[in-house]
Amino acid sequence: MHHLSTSKTVWARLVLTSFAVILLACNASQPVSAAEMTMYKDPNCGCCGAWATHLQNKGFTVTQKLSNDMDQVKATHGVPAELASCHTAIIDGYIIEGHVPAADIKRLLKERPPIAGLTAPGMPMRSPGMQAEGLPPQGYDVLSFDKQGHSKVYKSYR
Repeated sequence: MHHLSTSKTVWARLVLTSFAVILLACNASQPVSAAEMTMYKDPNCGCCGAWATHLQNKGFTVTQKLSNDMDQVKATHGVPAELASCHTAIIDGYIIEGHVPAADIKRLLKERPPIAGLTAPGMPMRSPGMQAEGLPPQGYDVLSFDKQGHSKVYKSYR
């Protein structure tokens, strides 16, 4: 009888372990793009909303928060003035400044480098939100930056 009880225990553990592995595999295969983002924008800026639509079309959830003091938002989140753009977003601890393409954000969340965030300084004309949806980004660089404000090219769209 003891042997039968032990077999049932082993079988139950095997089933539970298999179930846990399946759950982990399912969670690991969920797209990074399901991440939630909070975007701060000026109420009068239309391109910011277009960028949010670009991200939503790529599977992100974007919550928009209006601010009449974007300089303060940027200062609060540590965005250096020379790297600033029109809107500031926060996703999973990273800062996304300006018109950064969704593909770069997905890469960031997958690789998780030790940086503060990504920026597309200014308002590049061929960036998501500044052009018709579906056109490829062109003519600018997306930069990564650290908490000290040092930056380097993360992805070039030249």
